[in-house]
Amino acid sequence: MQTSQNPKISYGSGGFYVEPVQNLESYCIPSSENVDNYSSSDNSSQTTYPSVQTLEQYCTLESASASNSFPCQNSPSAPSFSSNNSPVSKSDVLRLQNSLEIVNGSPEDDSYLTHDLDDLTHKIRELETAMQGPNPDMLDIFGTAIPEEPDSFLLEVKCKKMMEMISRGDLKEMLYTCAKAMAVNDRETAEWLMSELRNMVSISGNPMQRLGAYMLESLVARMASSGSTIYKSLKCSEPTGNELLSYMHLLYEICPYFKFGYMSANGAIAEALKEESEVHIVDFQIGQGTQWLSLIQALARRPGGPPKIRISGVDDSFSSYARGGGLDIVGKRLSALAQSCHVPFEFNAVRVPASQVQLEDLELRHYEAVAVNFAIMLHHVPDESVNSHNHRDRLLRLSKHLSPKVVTLVEQEFNTNNAPFLQRFVETMNYYLAIFESIDAVLPREHKERINVEQHCLAREVVNLIACEGEERVERHELLNKWRKRFTMAGFTPYPLSPVINASIKDLLQSYHGHYTLEERDGALFLGWMNQVLIASCAWR
Repeated sequence: MQTSQNPKISYGSGGFYVEPVQNLESYCIPSSENVDNYSSSDNSSQTTYPSVQTLEQYCTLESASASNSFPCQNSPSAPSFSSNNSPVSKSDVLRLQNSLEIVNGSPEDDSYLTHDLDDLTHKIRELETAMQGPNPDMLDIFGTAIPEEPDSFLLEVKCKKMMEMISRGDLKEMLYTCAKAMAVNDRETAEWLMSELRNMVSISGNPMQRLGAYMLESLVARMASSGSTIYKSLKCSEPTGNELLSYMHLLYEICPYFKFGYMSANGAIAEALKEESEVHIVDFQIGQGTQWLSLIQALARRPGGPPKIRISGVDDSFSSYARGGGLDIVGKRLSALAQSCHVPFEFNAVRVPASQVQLEDLELRHYEAVAVNFAIMLHHVPDESVNSHNHRDRLLRLSKHLSPKVVTLVEQEFNTNNAPFLQRFVETMNYYLAIFESIDAVLPREHKERINVEQHCLAREVVNLIACEGEERVERHELLNKWRKRFTMAGFTPYPLSPVINASIKDLLQSYHGHYTLEERDGALFLGWMNQVLIASCAWR
């Protein structure tokens, strides 16, 4: 019998992984005909689901006893097999009994006796074969499959496993099993598990319960094929622009991820441009311009005076909504700061998405030293797996044409770009659980602003990763090893990060509570929470 290579869950040191298992469908399917009067907590619908207790009745099969024993050979319902692997009927046994009677009653007829003795020997061999059952080795030699257990027995086993899982109350395992049911299009099981999960998740609970609430809604949206709609509503319609901006600012303050990325990138840029009098920074997603505040201040204190700085900022719809206007708002903010620091400054607004930027949009000047910045944005740019244009690699080639002194890359370190749904689900759960745990170490669980930060800055990403597919899925992360290959193919070589900046980042992390980790390897910096790497930063030239 062949074994399947579909995945199952296993747990390591706080992690959640996919390993090969014998049977993907390790759950039971309750009969919908016997389900009645089970309600869901979803206000948007009145979908009915069976309860845990009701499932037990679906798992009770008359074909197996409570002791899990199998029928014995003398059972009236148990089949027997002859030497040619065909069933032995009751009439065969009766004929054998008659033969014994005839032999015992006819001692005078030697020829008849000899004939019946031969027949008796044959029948005894048939009985031996029937009692012993078929020989598995022989059946395998001749390519005959050994009869499997009946479907009813397998269903009972699956039901018992499902009940055991629910009784354990492991939210991770439940979410994974629900996602696994959806991966194999088992809608009935997925819906039933969703009804159970609604009683286990809470946006004000522990980190897994809070993340579970958003992952559950993502699964519901995926099933309803409404993932893109929910993603857009979380991104735009719920909070006002000022509210969203305040949530983003709070996330920036309580978690070191953005500061880590900005500090490491700015350090590489300052080091590469330390001898230049006029510099041009191309930021392919400038957002609110927050990254450049500290760099302008640092360059203002440069020995010999600051350089003239020109920044080309590329816009994106999310940042535009949050700031409540176009790139002019960013330009005025940065210009005001530069003026207060006595730094010559110019801002070039590039009012197109990053995937549509062309060389002429950047207004190059041959006397300027160029630095290119990709800070937590390249994973939003589609690659060859989405469409034939492959804007991800095109932007890298475009950057190479700028002959930059340095190119900085800051990205989230997990793999969701080309991963199939189930693997992507596990990657998302592991990654965002670490972020939710880090937030839990700073803000109380009942903190209203914490709920808003998680819902409007993080949950929208979770929904997009789990509920959306194709071009609608814009969250497409890759591991640093994959980014290295892309940069190398574009013609770049690694640029070493400054030890001074690395020391500054270590000092930064000491001001945060929790179990943050910082590791330097292979010319890159990795920021993590406990054993989960979250952000990778490196530079190229």
